[in-house]
Amino acid sequence: MVAGMRKDRQRAGKKGLYCIPVTCHPVNRRTGMHHYSACQLQGFHSVLTRVYYTPMTNAYQHARFLKSVPEPRLAPPDEGLEVAFAGRSNAGKSSALNVITGQKSLARTSKTPGRTRQINFFTIDDMRRLVDLPGYGFAKVSKQIKDDWQRHISRYLETRQSLVGVILLMDIRHPMREFDRQILGWCHLAELPAHVLLTKSDKLKRGPAKAALLSVRKQLASLHPDASVQLFSALKKSGTEEAILVLNHWFGIVD
Repeated sequence: MVAGMRKDRQRAGKKGLYCIPVTCHPVNRRTGMHHYSACQLQGFHSVLTRVYYTPMTNAYQHARFLKSVPEPRLAPPDEGLEVAFAGRSNAGKSSALNVITGQKSLARTSKTPGRTRQINFFTIDDMRRLVDLPGYGFAKVSKQIKDDWQRHISRYLETRQSLVGVILLMDIRHPMREFDRQILGWCHLAELPAHVLLTKSDKLKRGPAKAALLSVRKQLASLHPDASVQLFSALKKSGTEEAILVLNHWFGIVD
């Protein structure tokens, strides 16, 4: 294993990319990627950091706003790699994006649920993008607009070929609502990796937060067995490194 890692590191050269030996992990037929839990990724990161790599700066600090579109057909060219952030209104998508990228106002935040009403694209580099999907749920908009959002989100998730993963955000106090389950179902059918951020974890004490984490993990076993989940707090910036590890794996970036 070590010899294989070293050879991959040498082939990657200065690009900062690497391949992890994956002989015992199933391949996602849509993305060509292997499934790993967040714990497994942390283990790989620990080995690579100690033995082979000088840590790179957070690649997401270079993220810049690219484009907002009302529907998927107006999106940027379907090429490269994209990771989408999805979640109910007021689940903290914009705040999570800002914390992960280390920028205070990359994504607009608001106390008003449903502020994100278009599909927002952010570039990391020439080949990688982050995508902020419209918040779904209890936003104060008409039923027609809500139906349009749901249709556009489902179409994007089902047809976007450059999409390599979905970060699904849920308020830890109200996880696994109906549309959360629907998104996980879409991801599972499309063989698309998903990672759940249980946001606002600072609102709960350690015991209840751990119980919520275990409950969601158990439910994922039937909805999307390959999905992973973690605690996250944009306010405390806790869980940021774990989330970045998942993004790095999907994007093929070494931290």
